[in-house]
Amino acid sequence: MKVGILAGGLGSRLAEETEIRPKPMVEIGGIPILVHIMSIYAAYGFREFAVALGYKGDYIKRWFADLCQLSGNVSVDLGRGTLTSDRARARDWQVELVETGLPTLTGGRIKRLAPHLGSGTFMMTWGDGVADIELDRLLAFHRAHGKLATITAVRPPARYGHLEIVDGRVERFTEKPQLGEGWINGAFFVLEPKVFDYIRGDDVMFESEPLEHLARDGELMAYQHHGFWQCMDTSREKKILETLWSGENPPWPRRAAGEPR
Repeated sequence: MKVGILAGGLGSRLAEETEIRPKPMVEIGGIPILVHIMSIYAAYGFREFAVALGYKGDYIKRWFADLCQLSGNVSVDLGRGTLTSDRARARDWQVELVETGLPTLTGGRIKRLAPHLGSGTFMMTWGDGVADIELDRLLAFHRAHGKLATITAVRPPARYGHLEIVDGRVERFTEKPQLGEGWINGAFFVLEPKVFDYIRGDDVMFESEPLEHLARDGELMAYQHHGFWQCMDTSREKKILETLWSGENPPWPRRAAGEPR
């Protein structure tokens, strides 16, 4: 089964980082968040990826090209002008880097990936969020209901501490609790090829018309993930991920992301 990842957006809310690189290549612990995401899938046996490029797509191409050429020990023959690697640290991934256009919206990027995702069920996510989601359970849920699309629903941590107040007195204070209600789109989709029929073209946001119509047609199901999930839209959220990754027990496993280059 193939995994599509959208990595073409401008990342304007991380402008201090994305002036020089696309947001999916912003590093957490020395590893691009895109690689963290891919490694989560690889830990569950999903190692074939189609990555939708747009803004600074060449940066992503160069990074993977360098990874391929420079993994492990490298030998350089200056006379012949050749470079070889023993690939001791190479990952066993198949990665297609697909140009999907700079102004293309999320739905359009997904549709442009169609030729690269095979003819069966596929997974899809955004290139800026990590989770401790059990992908085997997500896939089993999707297969059990038989609909066209499964969306992972999450309840992100609140930004501020939560106060329960009675007659002016604080009955309870909880630091950054999980929201008690209000499930949101956490990406980590499982989709059937007929979903492409719901996307008109490049100027379609997948989160709008396609998902709305899938829900209207009774073809959209939600897998409710109660564990860790965090996106990286802002520098504040990047710092949160950096702090978590540098701790003793980061919420997504170190073994997934492996070593930085």
